[in-house]
Amino acid sequence: MKRTKDGLLILKKRIAKSARLQALVEEERANHQAALAIRAARKKAGLTQAQLAKEVGTTQSVIARLEDANYKGHTLRILEHIAEALDQRVEIRLRDMGSLIRGPRVNGQ
Repeated sequence: MKRTKDGLLILKKRIAKSARLQALVEEERANHQAALAIRAARKKAGLTQAQLAKEVGTTQSVIARLEDANYKGHTLRILEHIAEALDQRVEIRLRDMGSLIRGPRVNGQ
């Protein structure tokens, strides 16, 4: 088998072999998606972090942390409070983790 210098391919292969790395990647993906969703919804509503914080009953710094993809303290409760303040709802989906490594499935394979 030919060796590759493609860093992304090497990383994908290492992740595919390690349940621990797969879990870490998925945790980071979830944190990133939560942060992006909060920020996008706030901006769509035309609110500043301070304005959203007031609606939620918290501080601007809490909203800033929640919008940081590196923050690991997202909870369903705070996400529900933010969604309510933005007249939205929280939606959670479970997805096949295999697609994380292998790419999308074609014809159920």
